[in-house]
Amino acid sequence: MYDEILYSVADLVATITLNRPDRLNAWTPRMEVEVRAAINAASIDENARAIVITGAGRGFCAGYDMSLLDAEATKFVGNNDNFGQRFSYLLTVAKPIFMAINGPIAGFALCFGVFGDFRYMAEGAKLTTAFAKRGLIAEEGIAWMLPRLIGTPNALDLLCSARVIEAKEAEVLGLVRTLPAEGFLAAVQEIAREMVTAASPRSIGVIKQQIYKSYFQSLAEACVMADIESQAAGTSEDYKEGVAHFLEKRSPKFTGR
Repeated sequence: MYDEILYSVADLVATITLNRPDRLNAWTPRMEVEVRAAINAASIDENARAIVITGAGRGFCAGYDMSLLDAEATKFVGNNDNFGQRFSYLLTVAKPIFMAINGPIAGFALCFGVFGDFRYMAEGAKLTTAFAKRGLIAEEGIAWMLPRLIGTPNALDLLCSARVIEAKEAEVLGLVRTLPAEGFLAAVQEIAREMVTAASPRSIGVIKQQIYKSYFQSLAEACVMADIESQAAGTSEDYKEGVAHFLEKRSPKFTGR
């Protein structure tokens, strides 16, 4: 089904692996189509409550494949939908998305990475925005998303200097959390699994939407949304289970409904 990615589901976690290791998993139009298809598949799979995205071999993604870099390859028709941009659709997925950055991540790939919900990076791995050193500009929404993650001065620094930083500095900036390189992917998968087992998948999905929609809402609008969602949550199976497991002092058995 897939040529440039790998896709698997195990223990409630869907794992998407960018799979062009001989090219440091450089991004292609085909990979983009396949990643989106895999995200859609995981979104409707009841056996997948979280999504982990990583890279095969020694890198996450070196950016756009420069051998394919022409006007047609990079063309994306913009629109007025905040959640309908090239990578912002990730914010609408009702399941948590974990970027497991196992190695170098650069340019276009970092634009993709900042739209994940959680970013974990292997110790020693490096990242760069790259654009300014190529005579390019901040692409695909990264100029909007990065300041929200690490603040304007830090975002300007990484974008304008295009300097290379290691995982530890990225962690200090608040962009990622670091984990040991050994056993890295398994560790991220376990973090994802623990989250969607201990907490209600339904709650996680709604909270995620509350957070990202709030970027475009007033406080009043966010509070109205919270009131509506609170009433809906009170009639859900997960709410009943949340109360029951607490009172019965046992592990939860959430259904996501």
